[in-house]
Amino acid sequence: MIIDAAADLLAHSPSGDVSTRAVCEAAGVQQPVLYRLFGDKDGLLTATVDHVWDQYLGSKRAAEKSADPLQDLRAGWDSHTAFALAHPNAYKLMFSSVLRSEPEAAEEAMRLLREVLERLAAQGRLRFTPDVAARMVMTANTGVALALITRPTLYPDPHLSVMVRDAIHRDILLDTPADTSADDIRQAAATTLVSSLGALTPQPFTPAESALLRQWLTHIAESGQAG
Repeated sequence: MIIDAAADLLAHSPSGDVSTRAVCEAAGVQQPVLYRLFGDKDGLLTATVDHVWDQYLGSKRAAEKSADPLQDLRAGWDSHTAFALAHPNAYKLMFSSVLRSEPEAAEEAMRLLREVLERLAAQGRLRFTPDVAARMVMTANTGVALALITRPTLYPDPHLSVMVRDAIHRDILLDTPADTSADDIRQAAATTLVSSLGALTPQPFTPAESALLRQWLTHIAESGQAG
């Protein structure tokens, strides 16, 4: 009840902020109840952001995987941007430094993104490791989404999100082998092998051997990525 009230007030707040007094009045509770449950305003806002984001992440959890992980990657980007435009205040709180504690939804969003990228890596289509690619995609997606909702007059074209999406996907993917360098192919092969280690049945290596092999392959996959 309290979180629902806070989420509704946050969604309609011109400033993107809510007061604990207003939340308590809307929820019909006394302020000591709110502080007992959430500790302080920061705790309330963190829980509220998680609540709003959980509705979005719930749809991603329930979504059926398509035959092509690239299609899922594109759809994930587009739904992320659409969520930001529909819930600008909750979105800005998620990626701002206002909250002292990081909402749990931030890590889950990254986890779901990595799962799609791991499928691409297993197909030999990823130029970078899933972890590196996930950080690249999430940084670009949040950057363009924040630009669209915080500076709409400067970035009036919503199609900008699609253009940035396609640009970042071209950078992380190896869908045109003829245009790739030997280093790119080597890194993609290592990334594919890393992603496939856990799926080998029966396991041909001991845990220690697997850990050492994973370390070597990850080093190969990440070599040259900083350049």
